[in-house]
Amino acid sequence: MTDYPNITRARRLRQIANTPEQLAWKALRTLRQQGVTVRRQHSIPPYTVDFAIRSIKLVIEIDGSIHHRADIKANDAKRDAALKSQGWRVLRIDADTALSADALLARVQRELKI
Repeated sequence: MTDYPNITRARRLRQIANTPEQLAWKALRTLRQQGVTVRRQHSIPPYTVDFAIRSIKLVIEIDGSIHHRADIKANDAKRDAALKSQGWRVLRIDADTALSADALLARVQRELKI
């Protein structure tokens, strides 16, 4: 069964992506050359994650400075726990790291072990 509200939300999020997310997407797409498919604004109900590598159940979240706030950290922890309970690993990358394709890919490739 398709989750249409989440698909609509994912499409909207792709259109309004901030600079770190746009640059991260450009870098992460290069992983296709190594046989790794990365999904952008992927729905894992009830959430939509920034990026997901379904083959190894890895979520990649790009965190801006707002994620330093206590209330946002608490929400992130709850969300991460819910995703982990579904078998996903969550990799949180700060926006500054996402601005560097090399730094971002190095972090992700360590998770992929490639």
